[in-house]
This record gives sequence, structure tokens and C-alpha cells, in this order.
Amino acid sequence: MGKGSKRYQSALKARDADERYELTDAVRVLKDMPGAKFDETVECAIRLGIDPKQTDQLVRGAIALPNGIGKAKRVIVFAEGEQAKAGLDAGAVEAGGADLAKKIEDGWFEFDVAIAAPSAMRFVGKLGRVLGPKGLMPSPKAGTVTENVATAVQEFAAGKIEFRNDSGGNIHGPMGKKSFEAGQLVENINAFIEHIKALRPPAAKGNYIRGVSISTSMGPGIRVQVTV
Repeated sequence: MGKGSKRYQSALKARDADERYELTDAVRVLKDMPGAKFDETVECAIRLGIDPKQTDQLVRGAIALPNGIGKAKRVIVFAEGEQAKAGLDAGAVEAGGADLAKKIEDGWFEFDVAIAAPSAMRFVGKLGRVLGPKGLMPSPKAGTVTENVATAVQEFAAGKIEFRNDSGGNIHGPMGKKSFEAGQLVENINAFIEHIKALRPPAAKGNYIRGVSISTSMGPGIRVQVTV
């Protein structure tokens, strides 16, 4: 929806830009907004009181939302032997070591999440320059480097989301689809906010949660009231 479109202008009028809504009211307003011709993703953005230039204040991780996000993800696994088999049995689209690394080096990116067994990280290291910029590099903090590859594959394939703060100190992630029931969206958004609260870096000073807003992928933001 272009910002000059009639639908976007109608959506702007459906909410008060200066109002901080209770979450249930914010979701109601969002669902009442005129929609696009497809089932839009609902997104949550959180402005954090951190200094993103300080490594001890970075916020990143992963969370399986209570109601999923309405989209299955393609997962690959860097592993060998039994762990590779376990990953494939759990639903991974590819599993391997040097062969999988070579396939990616040659330009294959038909996946959304990369999981790695710790013993297979030696194959992943050299892929940092291609996986890093795409946000696909496995990381222990995000739960994508793990001995239990089968569980990780199942969770991420079902829609477990990874997040990390951007250079402006903001975190954002998909919370489901606009077609979800209002209660499901409220549960997902609440779980995400509470999870981010629990990850407050000890070095962060002052207000940690500076602002929260929700939006559809093609709509304007709605500010949400949050108890810090």
C-alpha cells in the first residue's frame, strides 16, 4: 500500500497518531483498518534505551510465539552423521557439512534459517561474509547453534523467530497474520514484549523500553502503551 494510496490514507484516519493504546485496543484498531489484497503480516517494533555501539548492550535472541506466525520456514542444518539424519527427520530441507557449505558458497540460498551443531561450525565459519549480511549466520544466542538440532529444526520450521537490535537500537519481528484472531495477536505481542524486557542488558541505563508500535506490513504504526 503506497503512502499516498486511498487505502493508506483511510488507515491513517482509523487511528489517533498521538494516542498510546492499550494492546487489546491497538490490535482492534489494526484489524479494523482497511487491508491490502493479501493477508498482511502484523509486525511489532520496540525502541530500546540501549547504545547499539556498545557490545555489552546488544539485544538478540529467538522466541517461539504462542500462536506461531502463520508461515512455515525452510530450515537447513550443518551437521554430520546421526545429527544430520535427525535434522532431516525433523523437517530440514537440507543437511550436511562441507558439501552444504560449498552449495551456499556457489550461490544457493533457498532457506530461511540455518541451524548448526557445534561440531559442524568449522564448515560455517568461512560462510560469515555471505550469511552474515543476510542475517542467516548460526549463533548460540539465537538458539541456532545447538546439540539438539532436531528440536531447533522443529521450532524454527514452525515459525520461531530470531531478532537482533538494529543500528538505531530498535527490535522488530513478525507477530502473525492480520487474519489471526485478535486474542492470538495480543498473546503473541505480549509474549514478545515480555521476552525483550527479560533480555535487558545490565549495562543499559535509564528507560529500557522507550516505545512500542504495531503495524501491518502495508499500514501505518499504532503506538502501544507498555508497563515498564
